[in-house]
Amino acid sequence: MTARLAIVAGLFCGVLAGCGILPGLESQEPAPEQSVPEPGAAPEQAGQTPAPRPKPEARRQRSEVDDLLAYFQYVRKLSAAELGREHDTVRQAFLYSRSDFDRVRLAVLLSLPATAVTDEQRALELLDPVAKNPAAKLGPLAVLLAANLHERKRLDASAQGLQQKLDALMLLERNMIERKR
Repeated sequence: MTARLAIVAGLFCGVLAGCGILPGLESQEPAPEQSVPEPGAAPEQAGQTPAPRPKPEARRQRSEVDDLLAYFQYVRKLSAAELGREHDTVRQAFLYSRSDFDRVRLAVLLSLPATAVTDEQRALELLDPVAKNPAAKLGPLAVLLAANLHERKRLDASAQGLQQKLDALMLLERNMIERKR
């Protein structure tokens, strides 16, 4: 069990690193080679221009994955009425643009658990083309979301099976008590 958990955690980190979510895991470019002037010679005297000083690290631009994760944080806090309006807005945006970003954004909204807009099957249908496209920038995120939805469906089916077994046992117990009377 712990080995499976370690594998899943490693895959999850790999997906996040591939999407550029985890800081410090993105590839770093090597510094350009610089020639070393003779000791004691000023750069201008050695016939070289001074090496530019490194600028403070510029803020990394937000990726579409970052935006979708921030969107998830935003929509999970909305009220039912706000979720309904958001659903209409996002659905219209997807119908207009048909972009991978709007497709995954609508899937994120539809995959919110226990809301009026939850439609896990439709979310899976939306994620499928992005997850299957190896050139899609949002492909790894779509695969992760689809895997999460499939696991939720499996757990729901398992829970329903257990509930049916429990109901059957309770019925059997009632029947046994009635027979003793």
